[in-house]
Amino acid sequence: MAAPAPTTQQEMRRRNLARVLHAVADGGPLSRAAVATRIGLTRTAVSTLVDELLGAGLLVELGPGRSGTPGRPGTALALSDRGPCGIGAEIGVDHLAVCAVDLRGEVRARIAVDAVNRDSAPGPVLRRLASLVREVAEEVRGAGLHPAGLAVAVPGLIARGTTTVVQAPNLGWTDLDLAPHLRGDVLGTAGAAVCAVDNEANLGALAELWLGDHTPSPEDFVHVSAEIGIGAAIVVGGELLRGTRGFAGELGHVPVRPEGRPCACGGVGCLEQYAGEEAVLRAAGLDPRAMAAGHPGPGARMDLLAGRAEAGDRAVRRALDEAGTALGTALTGTVNLLDPQTVVLGGALARLAPWLLPSLERELDRRIAGPPPVVVSRLGPDGPLLGAAHSVVRAVLDDPLAQRA
Repeated sequence: MAAPAPTTQQEMRRRNLARVLHAVADGGPLSRAAVATRIGLTRTAVSTLVDELLGAGLLVELGPGRSGTPGRPGTALALSDRGPCGIGAEIGVDHLAVCAVDLRGEVRARIAVDAVNRDSAPGPVLRRLASLVREVAEEVRGAGLHPAGLAVAVPGLIARGTTTVVQAPNLGWTDLDLAPHLRGDVLGTAGAAVCAVDNEANLGALAELWLGDHTPSPEDFVHVSAEIGIGAAIVVGGELLRGTRGFAGELGHVPVRPEGRPCACGGVGCLEQYAGEEAVLRAAGLDPRAMAAGHPGPGARMDLLAGRAEAGDRAVRRALDEAGTALGTALTGTVNLLDPQTVVLGGALARLAPWLLPSLERELDRRIAGPPPVVVSRLGPDGPLLGAAHSVVRAVLDDPLAQRA
């Protein structure tokens, strides 16, 4: 559905400033004339908008150069590598991570630490996360950047339009509002710091939409990712399908064996119990708790499984084959209902794709007439963190006037 037309001069100006920024972000560096051609405004109008964005520190001039239109070279415009930046944070079951991304999409600072967050009280976990956010914010200030906001990726259900974790079974958290724990002082600003809290699979899917290298880039896809649990996000027409409460995409808790193993969510036979990290470790004859203690940190156990599979470990390969079959079973209903262009395998699952894909695709072929292709994300486990930071950047591009409020 097309966006409604602006109804006031202020709204028109806001929208046109955003159009200029997005044009430069998508095709820059560009001259004023090239921007005018791309967005359908006069050169005079674009020049006025550009001057305002230059004054706000959102655009910079790179000097003369040909940039998309015939005739005399114009001054090339680019997004600023100083000024506002987006801070993204991720709370994983076994790690915490924070990064800063500038308007050009470059990662300017990043910290990731091992952390045992499962069944930990939220207070200590969030205090440690706040400390990491402060550290990243201080680092980017030294590079001439200032945080425009903070977005946090969480492996759980987030109430739509809120900062409340309704349930995160693998953390043991319920009905927890993150905002009071991450106030403005974590960014060195007044007021609230958190601009968004979202499910990690949703943010991974947005990163795939914005940063993925698929050609052509799909606008309708299902993104499947995993850490300890399994999540999915659905993108339709270039937008996340969130559902009424914001809970869409809980693929990990789709039953694949209705009379099967009990799950932390309260159900039985959920996909997570057959294709999640711990399930695969158990099926390979490995003790998940011992592996967690001996191989801490984000993705470490997935890397171990991948290494053993590469070395020809039959038990690991069999476990991954069974996990791929379970994934294919769970995805069948989603694909039949939504008919997506593609399925994207992301998160830590991307590392295991060579051994998951054969049985996953075989199951889809068996159950669906003409199944979509399954592709592997190049972003891997970095997707949710990058999606969080880029969501803040895109909020700046969408509403540049907010930076001057």
